[in-house]
Amino acid sequence: MREASALLERGYRLALVACHEDDDVFRIVYLFAGRSREQPIEVVVSIPADDAWVPSLTEVSYSAGQFEREMFDLYGVLPQGHPQPHRLLRHAHWPHSWHPMRRDAKVAPVFGPDIASFPFVEVEGAGVYEIAVGPIHAGIIEPGHFRFSVVGETIVRMETRLWFLHRGIEKLFEGQTPAAAITLAEQITGDTSIGHSLAFVAAVEEASGIDVPAPDLLVRALLLELERLYNHITDLGALANDAGFGIANVHAQRLRESLMRINRAVAGHRLLRGCLSVGGARVRSLPDPAALRGIAHAVEELVDITLAHPIVRDRFAGTSVLHAEQALAFGTLGYVARASGIDVDARRDLPFVDLGDSFQVPVETGGDVLARYLIRAREFAVSTTVSIDLIERLAGSLGRGRTVTPRAGGSGSSFVEGWRGTIVHRVELTAAGTLSRVKIVDPSFFNWRALPAALADTIVPDFPLTNKSFNQSYAGNDL
Repeated sequence: MREASALLERGYRLALVACHEDDDVFRIVYLFAGRSREQPIEVVVSIPADDAWVPSLTEVSYSAGQFEREMFDLYGVLPQGHPQPHRLLRHAHWPHSWHPMRRDAKVAPVFGPDIASFPFVEVEGAGVYEIAVGPIHAGIIEPGHFRFSVVGETIVRMETRLWFLHRGIEKLFEGQTPAAAITLAEQITGDTSIGHSLAFVAAVEEASGIDVPAPDLLVRALLLELERLYNHITDLGALANDAGFGIANVHAQRLRESLMRINRAVAGHRLLRGCLSVGGARVRSLPDPAALRGIAHAVEELVDITLAHPIVRDRFAGTSVLHAEQALAFGTLGYVARASGIDVDARRDLPFVDLGDSFQVPVETGGDVLARYLIRAREFAVSTTVSIDLIERLAGSLGRGRTVTPRAGGSGSSFVEGWRGTIVHRVELTAAGTLSRVKIVDPSFFNWRALPAALADTIVPDFPLTNKSFNQSYAGNDL
């Protein structure tokens, strides 16, 4: 507790908590990330397996409370003194004594009916009624439940219930070779193939002390920006659509398709898969800078038209404000944090390559839907400029694409600024060179918790717009 408190007071944030089952003990790794290029710091605690508990850090870190509940569900390690000790990942139909990450959890248990009520704060008073949304939705998205307490049209309180799909992703990594596991890393969440696979290979490389050639690092940075581009234009169109301006979304999807075709030419895959290896990266071709400039110009024009529409501007401005102190307390990352004035970006704070003078971190202070829209628009422009600069620096090189076999044993972690925010992976290797543990933290793990705070005093019809402005991943969260 003292070490964690001291690090938090120095400006570090709790980025990851990984539990390991080592024979008769549980080993828990707390990974703290600094700012301004400070190196991450690990704090390790070992506890006996037959008396598995740790003191809760919720008094000093909100994020710790969520990691602790996750650890109890997956491993059965009790966070003593936790103010909300109820389940997080395991819903009521999960057997109480079955923890899916433990060694003895190889055989799937018999699941009962989900008959226990979900613990939530019930709002009482004159005129209060509830609206339940999900977990099954009209669109083709993964399940999530939202419970609204409403007076008139105003949301008094909204609570989320996620983790309907425990896919066992971290368990699937166990026993695989790092080279074979890259394909799994690419599929953690489909729209972040590069972000997660890059975080994975970088963690393996740190564990083995593998140096990546300079051209391959530039290729990796380029792929990361191309992934950011196609996702940001998708959201810019979808946000306009949720405000009733469908024609802007049609043009955004046209521009997205242009970017996806560029991805296909660059990687041989529209989602940019198959380009990374442990120790390297290689693409089939480099994008045409003129094509990227043309798309960026069209996006800038589309943003101007969208924001000039008075109804759209009115729907965006002042809607669902996430204040800076709230964003900081929840540990938000990526465009959600930067739209609320939190200046955080792993490309600058924990870089794997120097992006040069063309790179800057856009920050807005409004914290509303408009700010989250503007951050995406500004980041699209920056990413285009950075991509063109990287192409020029590559000077025709497609990367070496070498594959290095990691040495046996060792552990490593990495921080990669995916398009939603900072992704963290931590890996440990066995004496045989296979993976014994991979811990994954998607930015959605933090950002989902901030959505209800932003919705306070928002009207119900603005929920879809607000939710899209956050646009968090179910798959990245429900590992």
